[in-house]
Amino acid sequence: MDRLKWPATGGLVTCTILLCRSIPTTFALDKPVHTSAVVLASCAATILGLSRLLPQVSGARSHKGQQYDAVPLGDLGQPHSSREASPSPDDVRYPSSLRKLRILFMVLVVAICVRVELLREVLTNIQCATTSWEPIVPFLFALWDYLTVQRHRERFESEEEKPDSSVYDWLESSWTTARYRYVAATALLAYGAINGLATGSSPSSTFICAATLPYRWAIPLVQHISTLLDCVILYCVAQLLHQQEGRGQRGLRLRFMSIGWAGLFAAVITIVAGAVYYYFADYDRKWITTISSLYFWSTMRLSILMMLTTIHHVGVMTTSAITTFVAASTLTLGQAWNNPHPFPPTATGMAFVAICLAMFGFASYVHIESMEDRASSSTSPTFNKVPSWLYLILLILFSLRAGLWASHSNTVTYHPIDMLIYEAQTRHEAYINQTSASISLNEAAQAYEARYQRRPPPSFQHWYSYATARNTVVIDDFDSIHRDLLPFFALTPEDIRSRTWQLIANPWNDVAGLSIRSGKVAVMEGVVPTHRWMLDGLVDMIGHFAEWLPDMDLAFNVNDECRVAVPHDDMERMRQLGASAVPEENPKNAFSDGRTEQWQTMPAEPITETPLIEFSWQHTFQDFGNVGCPPGSPARAQRTWDVGILCTSCTHPHSLGAFLANWTLAGNVCHQPDLADLHGVYLSPAAFKGAHELYPVFSQSKVHGFNDILYPSAWNYIDKAKYDPSPEHPDISWAEKSSSLFWRGATSEGVSPGAGQWRGMTRQRLIHAANDINGSAAPQPILLPTHKSTSEGHSTLAYTTWPISTLAELLPVDVHVVEFVARCGGKDCTDQAAEFAPLVAPSDFQDHWKYKYLLDLDGAGFSGRFLPFLHSHSLPFKAALFREWWDDRVTPWQHFVPIDVRGQGFWATLAYFAGLKGTARLTGKETVLEAHEMEAERIAERGRNWAGQVLRREDMEIYFFRLLLEWGRLTDDARDSIGYVDAG
Repeated sequence: MDRLKWPATGGLVTCTILLCRSIPTTFALDKPVHTSAVVLASCAATILGLSRLLPQVSGARSHKGQQYDAVPLGDLGQPHSSREASPSPDDVRYPSSLRKLRILFMVLVVAICVRVELLREVLTNIQCATTSWEPIVPFLFALWDYLTVQRHRERFESEEEKPDSSVYDWLESSWTTARYRYVAATALLAYGAINGLATGSSPSSTFICAATLPYRWAIPLVQHISTLLDCVILYCVAQLLHQQEGRGQRGLRLRFMSIGWAGLFAAVITIVAGAVYYYFADYDRKWITTISSLYFWSTMRLSILMMLTTIHHVGVMTTSAITTFVAASTLTLGQAWNNPHPFPPTATGMAFVAICLAMFGFASYVHIESMEDRASSSTSPTFNKVPSWLYLILLILFSLRAGLWASHSNTVTYHPIDMLIYEAQTRHEAYINQTSASISLNEAAQAYEARYQRRPPPSFQHWYSYATARNTVVIDDFDSIHRDLLPFFALTPEDIRSRTWQLIANPWNDVAGLSIRSGKVAVMEGVVPTHRWMLDGLVDMIGHFAEWLPDMDLAFNVNDECRVAVPHDDMERMRQLGASAVPEENPKNAFSDGRTEQWQTMPAEPITETPLIEFSWQHTFQDFGNVGCPPGSPARAQRTWDVGILCTSCTHPHSLGAFLANWTLAGNVCHQPDLADLHGVYLSPAAFKGAHELYPVFSQSKVHGFNDILYPSAWNYIDKAKYDPSPEHPDISWAEKSSSLFWRGATSEGVSPGAGQWRGMTRQRLIHAANDINGSAAPQPILLPTHKSTSEGHSTLAYTTWPISTLAELLPVDVHVVEFVARCGGKDCTDQAAEFAPLVAPSDFQDHWKYKYLLDLDGAGFSGRFLPFLHSHSLPFKAALFREWWDDRVTPWQHFVPIDVRGQGFWATLAYFAGLKGTARLTGKETVLEAHEMEAERIAERGRNWAGQVLRREDMEIYFFRLLLEWGRLTDDARDSIGYVDAG
């Protein structure tokens, strides 16, 4: 079957490339045991089917008239085709005993099953994984070949020196006939591949590999054992294939059938083991039995590629060498192509040298085999003649890598934060100019109509008087209200009222009601006592302007998490319908009469029907988090299962190097599939009851893709966390404050009931990254001067990695969990307590004002601390996915310092403001990054002054007043014929 050799090799290369391209973003690895069973069964079925087809297509004649019974296979442990003369039919070896076959078969089945379990263990704790040793597989086979065959053979006659040979010929002959030739070639290949992958890979993420848990050392050990198991599996496959040689067509069928049945048995054992686990694992039962369409199609794709790869077997050592080189080249080329910027810092020169060594090792392997096979014609070899196009491909690959290496930039000529601060000031000035342009009621009404393509709601004149009487700065820009309410125009007022009633009438929904009647606001019955403060605060806020509101009922979310996530296509259709609504030209400046009767009264007994789905303590990203994204977006189409590395493709759209550049885009999950494992609201929310239909739920905060209606939180309005300096806790001047970054809080972002979800939650990750916990956190990139200058005389900067232990000494941080680990269960409580020990005592909230830098992190919902932080003389650092009503009003880098929730720029940002003096780990040189405390103080004061203008209690009332006027129009049966009309 010599004619099938190159198609088989080409198929192997193609499938390997496709696997390397698809596996990093596949959904198939979400359930490794399920996937392994499917892939094993698919490959087994393919091999068993091939065992029936091969006798019909085999029998092709090789050159020199010899008959071959199968695709040429590597002769592991046997003399190579060129190592001894062609065996005669009398010399063909038959299996010594059936017992040997059985042993090989059983070892193969057991090895595959153990390998599946090890794969599951590694993927479950992938954040603790190290660089894979898989590239050493061909080297191990070459070493085995040397120990069992090569060192015992006689020298070839071709090794004798010819009189007319050149030095080049002598070197080539010595290299291609040396006993250790395959060992040397595969050693270069393995060394280059391993180092190329290690030096060119993305930096480690902040996903926690706990120092107090055994995974930190156990997972690398499991990886290395897995590599040895792969060798055992391949060895057994090769031996089973060779044990039936010499039996003609029947032997060929037996070879493939033995491999196929081994894979099928392993698949069955895997399924049975999973069923047993299902019986005992109550927590994972839903996870085991739930199969999404994304997972199904990803698994099918993976199975097809693996089946095609299984068919294209051209010898165990050659197969492993080809696969190793192609995989390493594909992965490293992708890394170099996708990361041409100074961040993330990578040793591009070392990566290029490493892959060049891998190229040389692979080219040497191919050349050695082709030169060796030229001296013998005993069997059909894999490389009896290396085509020139193969060397051309290697040359093109080398040129491409050289070009990427040469074009990679390691330095920048300015610090990104300098530019971000400048751009923030420009954006803020533009915002002020467009949001407060109107200086009269008529101008405000005209600006409203031009901006939102409809008349203002009735009683707009009362809102304007109320707002201007309280010296509001924001008159024209209420885009957040428009965005929240626009899709509701696709529902009829009756539908909105009915859905409001459905939410309030069932206490299980965790939705509380407020009723506005005749200018008075009241709390409906059935409010949970623990959340009564929220409704009382809303009554206080609305009471200031309730006299101008129409009668209506409002449904307020009493949970922290947001509730309504309408699928993208449905939401786009609803927005288009809302935007296309054409109101009357001469509307009536009053709400309709008889609105009270339009709202259903609460039932005597609570109803049990609900439109909400319970998803507490479960992964919510695929079911709710990404449904608001376009179908082809990364969040919908990809799964970044390797949480151990930073997803640079996820951060590039909204980042400038290590620093967050676009706060709005950073909150958009559609290009960030990795967020599925990096926030408590997606990993395991405490109280999540959501809907996929548009329901009128008013929430304090929400993440991207949710359609809740934002309103000013009562938490801030009634000062649950208050900026209240006193003689005992003064807000001292900037120069007197401690230079530390300060945070105190609880692990309240989500629930970690026992499966280790806490290791991915934002609070825990950033706390872990801010402390050197037994040296377990990965080194962090810092942008530092290089002591070099550009042609214009500007100093350049480059990223270097620093251990957190050093950074913690030079940049003091005081970031700790308080003495009680909250929202956990089982071993996750003790694991967190041990990892973050020593836990500290809670501090008085007013203690914050003694620190220059204050860290603010999401909890289960929004953080109630941020507004008090803004009002202080300290500088807030904020990492958050949740957005609130004020999000359009505050400008990052102008009023606060934004931090990516991944935390990759945490230390670099703090180093910019606080300064850094020390010895760089990579360069070994003394480094000085001057502190930018003047810029820090300026941002802190700008934030304080701006918060005093647009984030007051009065501003909350003004925003809520306008929101409820708009909502009153939406729920009015005559909404298209009512609106503000200038009386003059």
